[in-house]
Amino acid sequence: MRIFGAALVTETNTFAPLPCGRSAWEDYVIARGTGSDPDSGTLFGPLLALWKGMAEQAGAEFHESLCAFCAPGGRTLDVVYEEFKAMIIEDLKAAMPLDIALLCLHGAMASDSVDDCEGDLLAAVREIVGPDCIIGVELDLHLHLTEEILDHSDLLVAYKEYPHTDTGARAAELFQLAVRAAMGEIKPVTRAYDCNMMGQWRTGQEDVRAFVDDMMAAEQDGTALNISFVHGFPWADVPTVGAKLWVTTDGDAEAAERLAEEWGRRAALGLREAGCIPQLTVDELVDYLPKAPEGLIVGADMADNAGGGAPSDSSFVLEGLVRRGVKDAAVGVVWDMTAVDICRNAGVGAELDLRVGGKCSTASGDPVDGRAIIRSIIEDHCPPGLGGIPGPFGTSVWIEFEGVDVIISSLRNQTFHPAAFTDHGIDLSTKRLCVVKSIEHFHAEFKPIADEVVYINTPGALRADFMSMPYTKRKLDYWPKVEEPPIGPFPAN
Repeated sequence: MRIFGAALVTETNTFAPLPCGRSAWEDYVIARGTGSDPDSGTLFGPLLALWKGMAEQAGAEFHESLCAFCAPGGRTLDVVYEEFKAMIIEDLKAAMPLDIALLCLHGAMASDSVDDCEGDLLAAVREIVGPDCIIGVELDLHLHLTEEILDHSDLLVAYKEYPHTDTGARAAELFQLAVRAAMGEIKPVTRAYDCNMMGQWRTGQEDVRAFVDDMMAAEQDGTALNISFVHGFPWADVPTVGAKLWVTTDGDAEAAERLAEEWGRRAALGLREAGCIPQLTVDELVDYLPKAPEGLIVGADMADNAGGGAPSDSSFVLEGLVRRGVKDAAVGVVWDMTAVDICRNAGVGAELDLRVGGKCSTASGDPVDGRAIIRSIIEDHCPPGLGGIPGPFGTSVWIEFEGVDVIISSLRNQTFHPAAFTDHGIDLSTKRLCVVKSIEHFHAEFKPIADEVVYINTPGALRADFMSMPYTKRKLDYWPKVEEPPIGPFPAN
């Protein structure tokens, strides 16, 4: 058996002022044929390594192609996407004939002129491998499901967990299903349902947790080969943005359609309100601190999450903490290459006037000026990320800024792990407040050390104002903009 594997992963915020050129991809390492090597430094190499190891155990040949990731931002330049696509297609042709093609994609990648890079890539792959090769795709649950993705794949498996702690488990599931399909043991048939809603469904919530657990139970008892509830990525102006659900059965199209409607309606009608996250303004947060449970309060600066394409340099929270005189707080990780460079030149122990954040766009706010003491500098700082994937920050610096401990970095990334702070020597157990630039992925590692987690509402690039998103490419008939939106099979019959 001959198996092909490649990874091309980014999430595109079409409203973000951060074009993803080649250097933005190079910041996170581009590997061709070597991404599975533990020393490659690639973020999604561990998934290719998993597939490679499983292939070896099955006595199959594994042919590895591109492994590339870019921190979410604006559209990828056409020339870059076309280059990566050409690499994958060239390697695919060289590996033919193939029994299985496995692709690790995101599902919300857009280039300057292509809204659905994954569907476009899968169409090109199908043209090369033909109808008999099994094409399996692992996807982020923040994807935009399209007809092209459905038409040109045999198996789709999306992450179930948010935070995404199950990337490895889903990759293994996809591999096993693909091998069974290639051997003729199963004949996957997939049908999808449009829930037509926008939201953020955290699997730590009781009702969302129950829904996900029930999906997995239905897979275990043989009801379906796979059930995936995907949230979509609301900050993208593309035609199919929004939550959807699909069901894959073994050769039974009627059952797949019936189950997709059953599960899709359950999600659409039962989980709408669960997608709304209560938030505090910065001043409300400061006012709440004296009343909050004793211990560490972790606050999520949701609207400035680099994982959703925000600049991660917004100043709204830091400005509020400084203005209100909060001292026992830590904030991070703020993307500020200029401030990092100044601190590197000054060195540990230096005290200087510094301008922090507020540099990238109007959604970043104004820079905050103050007195900074440089406490620590870490070159090539790479604390743990999510699900075994690294979380690099480039050069990161701990500054004591007007009494607030702030971590700044040269590489834009969201804050996944307390090590972003503790590697510098900050003892979070002594802090009253730790603000992280993330929407939900921080939760997996910060929740165990927090006495309470709160979500902060700022006017950043990822503000969750789903009622008034400036969409131009989809109908404006979705929940919560419409109280009773149309729902039904996807694509519409």
